[in-house]
Amino acid sequence: MSVHEERLRALALQSPWLMEGLRAARSLGLSSWCIGAGAVRNLVWDSLHGRSGRPELADVDLVYFDAHSMQAGSEQALQQRLQAVCPELPWEVCNQARVHLWFEAHFGHAVAPLQSLEESVACWPEYATAVGLWLDERDEIQVIAPHGLDDLFGCVVRRNPQRVSSETYRQRLAQKRYAERWPQVRVHPA
Repeated sequence: MSVHEERLRALALQSPWLMEGLRAARSLGLSSWCIGAGAVRNLVWDSLHGRSGRPELADVDLVYFDAHSMQAGSEQALQQRLQAVCPELPWEVCNQARVHLWFEAHFGHAVAPLQSLEESVACWPEYATAVGLWLDERDEIQVIAPHGLDDLFGCVVRRNPQRVSSETYRQRLAQKRYAERWPQVRVHPA
């Protein structure tokens, strides 16, 4: 286990909102899932900037992979269950096995179907956000970080070219205002 993984696990364990979210997500009984992206990034970057408490979150992404349940209604039903169990978090649920069905309409280019949760996390927009956490049956936090954790703990925003165009990356930079929110962040151009 790397030093960054140990540090990430410690931050998660010290975060009541995240631990509650991980337990709520685990209660759904999904076989392949994680909470990731902005929730994890904001937790780490707020900590690195000396901020405590629950970070500012537009949403808490619970992603899972289930190629046998391709109906959008399944995601909505899971989101409703999460909101009932843990209403204080702004949940957004997405089956990564379905991404190819809506990606082109949303981002302007088609993508191939994903084959696993790990593959989906690997193609998230920036390397610093391509990180997910899940809670196993022993209450141990597991980390999915296909590109490592150096960008996350180094406060580096770098485009992941696997699925994110330069234009989408520029739009995300304008929308997310990373350096404004976290002054230590270093943003790489598209």
